[in-house]
Amino acid sequence: MPEMTKDTRRGFLQAAAAGTVAVNMASAAAAPALPKVMFGGKHEISRLIIGTNPLMGYSHFNGVLDQCMREFYTPEQRIKTVLDAEQAGITTWQLHYHKDTIAILEGIRARGSKMKVFLLSDFELQKDFTMIPALAKLGFLGMAHHGNRTDEAFRQGKMDTVLDFVKRVRDTGAMAGVSTHNPEVVEWIESKGWPTDYYMTCLYRVSRTPEEARALLGGERPLGETFLEKDPVRMTNVIKKISKPCLAFKLLGAGRAGGSRDNIEAAFRFAYQNIKPGDAAIVGMFPKFKDEITENCSIVRQIHSS
Repeated sequence: MPEMTKDTRRGFLQAAAAGTVAVNMASAAAAPALPKVMFGGKHEISRLIIGTNPLMGYSHFNGVLDQCMREFYTPEQRIKTVLDAEQAGITTWQLHYHKDTIAILEGIRARGSKMKVFLLSDFELQKDFTMIPALAKLGFLGMAHHGNRTDEAFRQGKMDTVLDFVKRVRDTGAMAGVSTHNPEVVEWIESKGWPTDYYMTCLYRVSRTPEEARALLGGERPLGETFLEKDPVRMTNVIKKISKPCLAFKLLGAGRAGGSRDNIEAAFRFAYQNIKPGDAAIVGMFPKFKDEITENCSIVRQIHSS
């Protein structure tokens, strides 16, 4: 057998990579379809969207789980997880702005992915809105103002900054969104007639201040973020009331409403039955201990077929 030179070795690896992409894309084409919607009358997306928090080690639970996620999610595992979601039938990914998330986007596209993407402002982008036109060229369907920053601006009476973001995104031709954990924010923006195209709506109001939580709970508050049983009802009541499309997130309360498959299905069923028919849901996935991607897709298909 002739000796493999550097050039032939490179060619072999490129051919192998191309073969892997072909297999991956063939698997994606063969995956059972997930229910889809025409989001905002503009873009066809899967009604189940994969989120990004677990990919980056943000569990919204505790530092131990954060670290567990970060050890599992190497740069290559992040890419693999998004591609696995695409193979399972998910056509859409929501990511927040960070150099590492942009690297994932570049990585999946280099492997032939057709995943559609929504962007959430964060880090440098949250500080510098002049980045918006350049980022829009990456092909995001929509770009939304970060939820925690929105809620802070609402408390401080500084919503002009959020409106500035919305207008700058609209100038690029992308859909302009606002993310929030507080249903009052959505109602306030709607009352002002802002040119928002969509909302990202958290089913749990985790951004309550300690003072807000104490006032609500009779003088004491939970340790950490506030996940209250009736929060999903409060948010979905607003989602159903407005005409603009919504991307609901934290359906499972960052895992708190999960556990058994029955519990997961109940949380998904509540969300899909209480958002509008043209809305979709974002779910973070951490397939270290079980195949959460396949399970979530199976549950969504089951709910929509029943």
